[in-house]
Amino acid sequence: MKDKGYIQVYTGDGKGKTTAAIGLALRAAGRGMRTYMAQFMKKGDYGELLVIQKLLSDYIVVKQFGLPNFHCKGEPVTKEERNVALEGINAVKEVMRSETYDIIILDEINILLYFKIVDINMVLKIIEEKPDHIELILTGRNAPAEILERADLITEMKNIKHYYDQNVLARSGIEK
Repeated sequence: MKDKGYIQVYTGDGKGKTTAAIGLALRAAGRGMRTYMAQFMKKGDYGELLVIQKLLSDYIVVKQFGLPNFHCKGEPVTKEERNVALEGINAVKEVMRSETYDIIILDEINILLYFKIVDINMVLKIIEEKPDHIELILTGRNAPAEILERADLITEMKNIKHYYDQNVLARSGIEK
């Protein structure tokens, strides 16, 4: 029998939520565990994905469900944004039912909820239907109270100082 899986949330306005989730996946891969990571709101060749594809594809699978550009606050949600997000939600449900993976990461899911790109009830249903042995990780700033109430572990990344405030853009190998 596999160990009990818990629900972890990595949230807050600081840097490192996705990195922490990937670190957990790397640790698990070292123990022969498999991880499925659904990246919402992201589309691109981030450095961590390149190394996962080259070295760890037997243990970590990453699928992106985002568009090349992030949704901007204050703009209406487009049909395309909603469709790609729903495609990701459905993929996660299917993967969870397959019980092929020990860990499922919903990267930036909290941002989808914040922008109301998907309905929170869809994510709550994923949480409710999670098989006992699967570890479920939800990342992204602005985690809603309904998600936090169901979490077994919550880590808040807090921004104290960030070079983005001096207009430093994401750097290859450091932030992307």
